Amino acid sequence: MASSQRSTGNALDTNFGVDYVVDYRFATTGKGRAEAEAQFEKLVRLLAGVGLELEVRGGDDCSMLVFTKLAFGRRLFGEVYRSRIKDWLHGIRLAAPEKDAGEMLSSEPLTDSERLRIVYLLITSPTSEGGAGITPRKGEWASVGSIFPLHNHSFNKEWLKRWSGKMYIGTEDLTQIRDRFGEKIAFYFAFLQAYAFFLVFPAIVGAIARYCLPQFSLIYAIAIGLWSAVFIEYWQRQEVDLAVRWGARGVSSIQHSRPEFKYEEEVSDKVTGEKVRVFSPRKRLMRQLLQVPFAILAVAVLGGLIATCFGIEIFISEVYNGPLKWLLVFLPVILLTALVPTFTAILSRIATRLTEYENYATIDSFEAAMTRKVFVFNFISCYLPLFLTAFVYLPFGSLIVPHLDIFGLTTTNNLKEQQSSKTGFQINSARLQKQVFYFALQAQVLSLVMEIVVPYLKRSGFNRVKKLKSSIAARRGGEIPDLSMNDPSEEANFLATVRKEAELDIYDVNVDLREMCMQFGHLTLFSVVWPLSGLTYLINNWVELRSDAIKICSEMQRPVPWRADSIGPWLDSLGFLAWLGSITTAALVYLFGDDGPRPEGTPWDIKAWGLLLTIFFSEHIYLLVRLGVRTALSAIESPGLEKERGERFLVRKRYLEESIGEEEASLKATAEKAVGSNTRGALEEEARQGSLSGARMEDRFWGRQRGVEDTLKVGKGIMSRNAPREGKKDL
Repeated sequence: MASSQRSTGNALDTNFGVDYVVDYRFATTGKGRAEAEAQFEKLVRLLAGVGLELEVRGGDDCSMLVFTKLAFGRRLFGEVYRSRIKDWLHGIRLAAPEKDAGEMLSSEPLTDSERLRIVYLLITSPTSEGGAGITPRKGEWASVGSIFPLHNHSFNKEWLKRWSGKMYIGTEDLTQIRDRFGEKIAFYFAFLQAYAFFLVFPAIVGAIARYCLPQFSLIYAIAIGLWSAVFIEYWQRQEVDLAVRWGARGVSSIQHSRPEFKYEEEVSDKVTGEKVRVFSPRKRLMRQLLQVPFAILAVAVLGGLIATCFGIEIFISEVYNGPLKWLLVFLPVILLTALVPTFTAILSRIATRLTEYENYATIDSFEAAMTRKVFVFNFISCYLPLFLTAFVYLPFGSLIVPHLDIFGLTTTNNLKEQQSSKTGFQINSARLQKQVFYFALQAQVLSLVMEIVVPYLKRSGFNRVKKLKSSIAARRGGEIPDLSMNDPSEEANFLATVRKEAELDIYDVNVDLREMCMQFGHLTLFSVVWPLSGLTYLINNWVELRSDAIKICSEMQRPVPWRADSIGPWLDSLGFLAWLGSITTAALVYLFGDDGPRPEGTPWDIKAWGLLLTIFFSEHIYLLVRLGVRTALSAIESPGLEKERGERFLVRKRYLEESIGEEEASLKATAEKAVGSNTRGALEEEARQGSLSGARMEDRFWGRQRGVEDTLKVGKGIMSRNAPREGKKDL
C-alpha cells in the first residue's frame, strides 16, 4: 500500500513525462462517427509527424485525452538549437549556442518553460513552418477543446508555501516563476510586486493627508503626481533589467504567425529574397479606421447607459419622495449589474470581430490591437461614474436636476421648493467621496471573491450537475460509463487529476493586468478625494499577489509559457492614466480645495481661465518630472544592464583571443618552416634563381633573409665583422 502511494505521488510530480494534453471532444464536432474518427486520425498523424510520442486515454463527456511527449533526444536537441540560433540571429542572444548538444545544455540548461514552449509551437505552428498546425477551437480544429501542459503539483505546493511566508517577492522567486510559467506571467508578478512595493509611499502619505490635511489637499496631489511619474519610469527601467536577466530582451521582435491571417500575395523580400506573405497596408489602415466609429459606439452605448442610470439614481435618491422609494433606490444598481456586463460582452464580441477583420499577421499584433479596444470599455465602465459626479453633478447639479423628472413624478413647484428649502433638495457633496470609497474598498473585496470563490463554487456546481445527470441516466437505463473503471491502477489517480484539469478554465494574464491597470487609474485620477485609497490598494495587492498564485495553481489550467520582454500595451495604458491623472487631480484640487470655488450645484463661481491654467501647469510639470526621472535613471546602471555589458565584453574578448590565437599559430608555423631551409647555400641559390627568373628588385630585396633566425644570423655577422678591435684607440 505504501509503495503504491509513493508511486502515485511520483507520477503526479513527474506527470509520466507528459508535455501536453490535447483534449479532443468528438461529441462537439457536429459530424458523424466516421468523420469524427477521420478527424481524430488526422490529428494523431499530424502530431506524430512532428516527432511527438503519443498515448490516448478516455476523457469526460465524450472526449479523448491525447498525451504528447517530445523525447529527450536528437529531435529535442535540434528544436532547442534552432530556437536558440533564431534568438541569436535576432540579437536576443549575444553569442551563438554551442553545436554540441551536451555542451549547449550544460552551459545553459533547458528549463521547463523553454521545453514546453518549443513543444507547443511544434503542435500549433503552421505546417509550412514545421508544425502540426493544430489550433484549438478554430477552423477545422473546433473539436480540440484545449491544449494544455500539466501542473507540477509538488512545485505548486512548495511555491504557495514559500510565498505565503514572505513579505517581499525577490528576483530569485520571480526567476523560478519564469522557469516554470514563462516570461509573460513572470512579468505580471514582477509588475504586481513592484507596484505593491511602490504603494507604500501613497499609503503613508494618504494616511497623513486623511487625518492631518484638509480634503483635496494640494500637498497630497503633488505627492501622488510625482509618485506616478517616478513609478512609470522606474517600471520601464525594471522591464529592461528583467528582460536582460532572463535573456528575453528584444524577444518581441520574434513574431509567431497567426493561423487566421489571410494574405493577398506572396512576394520576395528585397533584402533576403525569401517568400513573404503580405496583406495590403492600405487596406489594413482603412479597416483600422473603423475603430473610430467603434469607439464612438462604445461611448454611446456604455456611456449612455451609465449616464442614464446615474440620472435615475440622482432623481430617486435625492429628489423623489413618493411611494416605494425604499425599493426604487435599488433600480439603478440592478440595471447596471444586469446591463453593463451584457453590453460589455456584446461590444467585446464586436471588438474581436473587428480585430479579426483588421487581419493581423502575428499573434502579438492581434493581442495588442485587442488590448487597446478592451481598455476603452474598461475606461468607460470604471471611470465614467466618477467623472459624471465630479465634473457634472457637483458643478451643475442644480441646473440639471430640475430636468430629471421627465415622467412628472414630482411637480415643478415641489421641486423648486425642495431646491430653495434648507431642509429640501441639496447637492450631496459627499457623493464623490462615497463613490471613491466604494471603488477603493468594496469593489476590491468583491473582485477578490469573484476570482477565488466563484470559480470554486462554479466547479463544485458543475460536478454536482454531472453526478445528477449520471444518476438520472442510471435510473432511465442509459447510465454514462465510468471511464475510470478501465484505468490501470498505477494510472488511476494521475488520470483523475488530468480529467479535472481538462475541465478548468484557460488562464489569461491580460485579465489580471487589466485589473491592476484600472486600479492604478483610480489611484492617480481620484485618490485625492479619499487619500486612504493607497492603503487599501496596498493591502489588496499583497493578498492579490498570493491569491493569483493560488488561482493559477488550483483554478486554471497550467498556462502556456509564452515569452515576453514587457507587460505589453498595458504599459502605454498606465502612462496614459498617469498623464490624465495630472489633469484630473489638478482640476479636483482647484474646484474643491480650500482655496477653490467649491461649487454646490452651480458653476457661477468657477473661473474658466483659472481652471485651464491650473490644468496646463500641472500637466507640463508632470511631463518635466518624467523627463527628469528618466534622465536620472539612465545615468544609473542597473544590475541587468551591467550583466549585459559584462557578457558583451566576454564575447568580444573570446572572439578576439580566438582570432589572435589563429593568427599567431599561422605565423609561428610559417617561421618554423622557414628556419630549416635558411642555409647560406640555399639563400645564394634563391638569389641566383631570382636573378635568373627576372624577379623585381623589391622582391629580391625582401627575399635575401628568410625568417627571424636568418635575420638574427646575418645581424650578428655584421656586428662581428664591423665591431672595433680591442686595443684600438679613437684618434
